Formats: sequence, structure tokens, C-alpha cells
Amino acid sequence: MSFVAPTAGGVRLTVHVRPGARRTEIGGLHGDALAIRIAAPPVDGRANDALIHLLAARLGVPAGHVAIVAGAGSRRKLINVAGIDLADAIARLGVEGG
Repeated sequence: MSFVAPTAGGVRLTVHVRPGARRTEIGGLHGDALAIRIAAPPVDGRANDALIHLLAARLGVPAGHVAIVAGAGSRRKLINVAGIDLADAIARLGVEGG
């Protein structure tokens, strides 16, 4: 999967975020990134917070284990997730292809 790679103690995700969507959901792939729609607006970090909580819930890790490491002010982001291995991350995200 091109959007997810193993790291020491977790995985790194490449995501493409669409804030201000009708609902918050994982939408498949956007090129080499995981497409995620976020209902929260991109104001005062609300969309980033919603993204972190969505990924934490979907991956079954505490929100504190999810960190945006690049692209906090951009639609394309790199996110580190601690406490999960590659196979579990792929299975829990439920995305085909990539």
C-alpha cells in the first residue's frame, strides 16, 4: 500500500484531507494518499483534531498515539501512528488497492 509504511513502533500514513465535507469518513485513495473527508472546517485546528480522532478510533489506538508530522496547514499530511503494525493498520483502514 503506497499510503502506509512501517516505522519503528508504528506506521506512517500519507493522507489527503477534504475539510468541510458533509460527513467525516475515509473515502478510499487519492493518488498515493488515503482520501479522508472531514466535516469540521479548517479553522483553529478543528479539522486536524477531527482527523486525529477519526484515525485513532478507526485504528484502535489512543488519540495521543496519532501525530501530524508534516502538512498541518495543508490538505496533504504525513501522520505517524504509534502502537499498531502495518498489517493491522491496513486491515482496520479497509482500503483496497494502493
